[in-house]
Amino acid sequence: MNKNIQTFIGCDADYAEADIVLHGVPFDGTTSFRPGTRFGPSAMRSESFGIETYSPYCDRDLTHLSVFDAGDLELPFGDSQKVLSLVEERTEAFLKDGKIPVMLGGEHLITVGAMRAMVKKYPDLHVVHLDAHTDLRDDYLGETLSHACAIRRVWELVGDGKIYQFGIRSGERDEFIFASEHNHLHKFDLSGWNEMLTALGNYPVYFTLDLDVLDPSGFCGTGTPEAGGITFTELLRAVLTLSRLNIVGCDIVELSPHYDHSGASTAAACKITREILLQIKGA
Repeated sequence: MNKNIQTFIGCDADYAEADIVLHGVPFDGTTSFRPGTRFGPSAMRSESFGIETYSPYCDRDLTHLSVFDAGDLELPFGDSQKVLSLVEERTEAFLKDGKIPVMLGGEHLITVGAMRAMVKKYPDLHVVHLDAHTDLRDDYLGETLSHACAIRRVWELVGDGKIYQFGIRSGERDEFIFASEHNHLHKFDLSGWNEMLTALGNYPVYFTLDLDVLDPSGFCGTGTPEAGGITFTELLRAVLTLSRLNIVGCDIVELSPHYDHSGASTAAACKITREILLQIKGA
């Protein structure tokens, strides 16, 4: 596999030597409010050169890791099932080669494609999910493959008690009832985070970060802003503990860069992506 021409900063290792593979899935075909997440991966690559490879938060540097940037998937328009199949195939190929896949979105539905591959390799996979929204609808306006249904489809893959949700502050009443019966739901903030770290220490974990978990007063570059979210500093503190988990895959989704003309939201997404990469191999 050849290197992407434009890579995320510090992610220019050869594929054969890489432990982590970064790849983009520029898809927003089921976005329920404001579209634009398809531009997230390319914006993050471009703007990543505004940050350093070195993190003073954990005293590590991306140049000390082996990360390959595989570029963006070429996707068909109007065929969500095909998109998920392509994501599944690509994730499966990375896993077969012993890589840890890190996916840049794109909307949250793409997580389902990655998870279809992940559960084949890791049958006891657990999921840590940060989001403003429950994403637990069985369907949205009759469509079961929607970003509003992403975590419901993930639950169908992993089963009860394996999904830990944080920052949730929006959804239908039935979704909250469903979560209370099947998942570990932590509303509004990151309460229960340390308990989750202890509970999942021995399991393979998939980490899915919907950036709209952040309060839109500080992160407005998303298609479904929801007031009342956590701060960037709170998110950063949580991410800096991920080295305590066995992260075998992750994604960062729902950046819509053009809703923030200042570029601050994209800069935040780049910085948190750097910290996630450093924590995956940081134990």
